[in-house]
Amino acid sequence: MAETTLRNGRARSSSRLEQGLVVLGILALLAAPFFVYPILLMKMLCFALFACAFNLLLGYTGLLSFGHATFFGGAAYFCAHAVKVWGWPPEAGILLGVVGAAGLGLVMGFFAIRRQGIYFAMITLALAQMFYFFCVQAPFTHGEDGIQGVPRGFLFSLLDLNQPLNIYYFVLAVFLAGVFAIWRIVNSPFGMILRSIRENENRAVSLGYSVANYKLAAFVMSAALSGLAGAVKAIVFQFATLTDVTWQMSGEVILMTLLGGIGTMVGPIVGAGLVVGLENALATSGFPVMIATGVIFMACVLLFRRGIVGEIQARWNARRESRSGNKAHG
Repeated sequence: MAETTLRNGRARSSSRLEQGLVVLGILALLAAPFFVYPILLMKMLCFALFACAFNLLLGYTGLLSFGHATFFGGAAYFCAHAVKVWGWPPEAGILLGVVGAAGLGLVMGFFAIRRQGIYFAMITLALAQMFYFFCVQAPFTHGEDGIQGVPRGFLFSLLDLNQPLNIYYFVLAVFLAGVFAIWRIVNSPFGMILRSIRENENRAVSLGYSVANYKLAAFVMSAALSGLAGAVKAIVFQFATLTDVTWQMSGEVILMTLLGGIGTMVGPIVGAGLVVGLENALATSGFPVMIATGVIFMACVLLFRRGIVGEIQARWNARRESRSGNKAHG
């Protein structure tokens, strides 16, 4: 009885702490554009959403994809083409990007989920490279020039997205909505099944779950949310290029997730902020960004094997359990 009460008390305390941190984080983001360059903040938010979407697949389903740049960059192309060439409003272009990314995820996932481990990763990489070469040759992508000069326009014909604060708060709203959607997925019965597949796929099969269908659903959801990040980025920066669909982009989002902490809600956000901030700081220094990122990654592997946030959470929980155990014995 005492142990149950103590466990419930720890859960309530942890929940209050998480809620407090979420509120402080939102307040900080609301005030951030008055102190930090809004374009940099919007880039961080787009990549943070991209990393969170990737973490839904890797951290909570246990599937390592080397092809997520397909959804991020593909949605950017779809959105940019629809807004610039077809004259669609930004919200319709973003929606097209999300639907297009989900469609690509359905096709890629259909083939990839038939294999596990390194074979799954290699299939995603091969299909992503096929899409990259398609983008190189497709006329609507304009090859190496990309789609430039994408108009931001008016959101729902009301909000002028050419105003820095307007588009920043729009990107922030999309980011918060995307992260909330991921949180709901992870904390739903569907999310619990995804975790069981990650921990022991054979046991999930023995319990009667259609593992292939759950994997495919998680893959499509992750692709759609990655597409949301890519489409919004195309509106913010007003272009879509081959850089967004290269295998390096897939590697970059993997790095962001690993640095922050796999299987945590905040970890990918921290990892994305660290990588984007480091790239911005070293952009004019002449020091190779990849070397600096590699050194940080090696340090995290050696010192923070669970990632920055994952390691902090693990040590915090261990300390709380130690204190609770001492009180119980006392």
